Amino acid sequence: MAELKQFIFFDFEMKCDDRGMAFEDMEAIRLGAVKYDLDTKQISYFDKYINPTTPWPLSNFCKQLTGISDRDLKTADSFPAVFKEFLFWIGGVKKSRFFSWSKSDMTRLKLDSERHGLHEVTIEKIESRYVDFQETFSKHVSKDNLSVANALGLYGVEFKGAAHNPMYDAFNTLQIFLHYYSQPLISDIEMAKAFILPGEEVDPDNINAKISQALIKDFTLLAENLHFAFRLRDAKKLLKKAGKTVKKYENILINRSGVFTEDVQRLVEHLVTFHVNLRESYQEHYAYSSRVMIMDDHSMNSIKHLK
Repeated sequence: MAELKQFIFFDFEMKCDDRGMAFEDMEAIRLGAVKYDLDTKQISYFDKYINPTTPWPLSNFCKQLTGISDRDLKTADSFPAVFKEFLFWIGGVKKSRFFSWSKSDMTRLKLDSERHGLHEVTIEKIESRYVDFQETFSKHVSKDNLSVANALGLYGVEFKGAAHNPMYDAFNTLQIFLHYYSQPLISDIEMAKAFILPGEEVDPDNINAKISQALIKDFTLLAENLHFAFRLRDAKKLLKKAGKTVKKYENILINRSGVFTEDVQRLVEHLVTFHVNLRESYQEHYAYSSRVMIMDDHSMNSIKHLK
């Protein structure tokens, strides 16, 4: 595989209607992107209107939302022409990684490429190098799918440029990406507030004490439902509850900022181990059509001594 040289952040504006429209019919009407050179840190820009194949005019809702007029589209190039220019601007798919804020942009690229019969291999190469950064951010920081502006706000940064301009959407997504990696302490504190300590004031001085308290509380709730023998359907409920608890704390083990102490990480590791043991035990009993699941002493003790 070619050496990674650049990041491409891209965004589509699409046909839309407040009365509803099938996603397949929401053709791309504007493509915006930024290219971030990994060596020079230089940013390049791409912004093109796209003339859709469907003949009917844009809805008033879509015009107001996107700021795009029918005149803008009438004089624009077709999707294949814009995409060809986009690839030339990129300068090499194999040396690029692609990002957008929501997988809908990748889906739009695939659907419109298929509509126009474009080369599938090129689209597959882009998709194999694609990251939905909104999904990454919600998994490791925000928990919920935030807007670009709200995600920037977590770092005290304002959205730059015009809203619903895809080039600016792409640029601001790049800014989220850069802040996420350059400010891991803010990212980890925001993660703790979103996943573990909602509504609480959290800072580096109190974060580990507060997380420890929350962990012990959740361990206690799990232990209260822990029995030596379960009906299998009750064991399934406990397994589901333990899985949700793991998702609540698992980002602590990544610890990109180093803010989480070894003691807190060790508690989370015990929780993960308990969940793994519980899942394996459940799967084994389920495979043998057991009605009752018998917990081994190790699994019982691994959580009860943490209360």
